Amino acid sequence: MTATSGTSDATAPAGTFAAAGTGGATHPAGPTAATAENPEGPRAAAPIGVLVVDDDFMVARVHRAFVERVEPFRVLGVAGTGEQALTAVGELRPDLVLLDLYLPDVFGLDVIPRLRAAGHDCDVMVISAAREAGAVRGAVRQGVVDYLLKPFEFEDLRVRLERYAVQRGRLLGTVVRSQADVDRVLAGATAQTATAPALPKGMSVETAELVERTLRDADGTLSASECAALTGISRVSARRYLEYFHTVGGAEVSLRYGVAGRPERRYRYRGAVTGLALPRAGRP
Repeated sequence: MTATSGTSDATAPAGTFAAAGTGGATHPAGPTAATAENPEGPRAAAPIGVLVVDDDFMVARVHRAFVERVEPFRVLGVAGTGEQALTAVGELRPDLVLLDLYLPDVFGLDVIPRLRAAGHDCDVMVISAAREAGAVRGAVRQGVVDYLLKPFEFEDLRVRLERYAVQRGRLLGTVVRSQADVDRVLAGATAQTATAPALPKGMSVETAELVERTLRDADGTLSASECAALTGISRVSARRYLEYFHTVGGAEVSLRYGVAGRPERRYRYRGAVTGLALPRAGRP
């Protein structure tokens, strides 16, 4: 199937891929957002260029729209076959390829070694309906950064893209001076691929991420009342989310004793639990 345009719904000429935006201009590589080496980095991150590879015109269109909703990702182009994908990577130099496996000319995983043989070091995220264990194992062996099953919702892709952006920033920003630096990067990669625990009924991912970010950015410990004031949610809701983070290991609790009454429960951030390694908010 012919590729689709990055800026219109018209199909490209047979045998070609379609570049988005400025005709295939390359995006600067690497985010400048906060990293392990620069936790107080600027808010704005350099664009991460993406190539969408899917033979279904409408599916590719949806994927492109999803990607464009997530900062700092930008779609450079869309390809509909394995051969088009190889050509597009050579011309557009994307940072990340969203790769379908069921392509009309080759199996998607066979594209990856050809990319490496051609000297391309772009990352690959598989987006496919392929549920066979062999396909998943093959993708892992090929070094894909993630594997997302179709069909999926926008939030499913958003979480994975943001997770990828954080890990990419960590890899690009780390200076290796010792084994500890290597271990820290590898530990971060492992943490990013771990499956996030499901939230209890009545709790939303958006609010959990808000509370988690607030807890992470706090100087020291945070009480439920303080969290509520910072996030704009009720104290009861803040307490519920903070207690959930404590239960799953994302926060530790200490008690502060006052003159009278019950001791105040104080929470300290220990690690991401929503599936995202949330960066610290940039300082003005």
